[in-house]
Amino acid sequence: MAVENASVFFKLYCLTVMTLVAATYTVALRYTRTISSDLYFSTTAVCLTEVIKLILSLGMLSKETGSPSRLKNALVEHVLSSPKELLKLSVPSLVYAVQNNMAFIALSNLDAAVYQVTYQLKIPCTALCTVLMLNRSLGRLQWFSVFMLCGGVTLVQWQPAEATKVQVEQNPFLGFVAIAIAVLCSGFAGVYFEKVLKSSDTSLWVRNIQMYLSGIVITLTGVCITDGEKVLEKGFFFGYTPLVCFVVLLASVGGLYTSVVLKYTDNIMKGFSAAAAIVLSTVASVIMFGLQITIPFASGALLVCVSIYLYGLPKQDTSNLSRKESDKESKKRLITV
Repeated sequence: MAVENASVFFKLYCLTVMTLVAATYTVALRYTRTISSDLYFSTTAVCLTEVIKLILSLGMLSKETGSPSRLKNALVEHVLSSPKELLKLSVPSLVYAVQNNMAFIALSNLDAAVYQVTYQLKIPCTALCTVLMLNRSLGRLQWFSVFMLCGGVTLVQWQPAEATKVQVEQNPFLGFVAIAIAVLCSGFAGVYFEKVLKSSDTSLWVRNIQMYLSGIVITLTGVCITDGEKVLEKGFFFGYTPLVCFVVLLASVGGLYTSVVLKYTDNIMKGFSAAAAIVLSTVASVIMFGLQITIPFASGALLVCVSIYLYGLPKQDTSNLSRKESDKESKKRLITV
């Protein structure tokens, strides 16, 4: 009984932390991109995120191996002596780098609540990639929830809520395009990384290290190409405040924490977390940015929350149902005979 209670409390803890991280990251990032006069370079923030993720993954791998010598052997075997694996993991690194930069563009042009709702389009995108890349099937209820989610996002974008306390010029169309690109990147990269993980018994933290090493190279290249001259002129950390550093830390911890949450919880709890994050982001946007909620936005957000819950429900096993029906038919035949 005590073990069951402990597991329940641990799941609630995971759910709470994941929800708070998702909501806080979205609102804080939105604030740093709209209220500050000295705007920092988003490319440098994405690069720093990869560096912190690498450091955290090294720490977790060190804990997993148990000794410095084993850690060294694991790094030599799976990193220094495995250029093909590094190249393989550079694919999701590149895609995730694009996704993270698109998040900055989106939250510079859309309110946090609108972003949080629209970003749930990653669910149907991930579902489609799962079907195509992993040869899995979805149940009728899951497909229904996917279409419901798309309808909810359409309502949100049809007449989006407006913020009145934003100090920068915004382009909602550019924000929506950025979210669309981020959604496509999220779906493909997530399924690709899952496929790589399941293709071998290599540790999750080793795979993360391989991916983040590639990610640092890719994001540094992005800094040089996009903001190279400005970074040389103003400095790598131009515009950084304690809140910006907090956003970078949230992005780093959130990415690693999601994998832990998925290991110990289920899709339904993850769905509740996403829905709760939408509610918290909306409340925070009303308070901080003067968000004016419209009826289409409220209706669309409700549809999205319901669809997330339905998508997380376990798929009904049709094979067992068909077996039960055939057993019933055979029993009827025996009775008639």
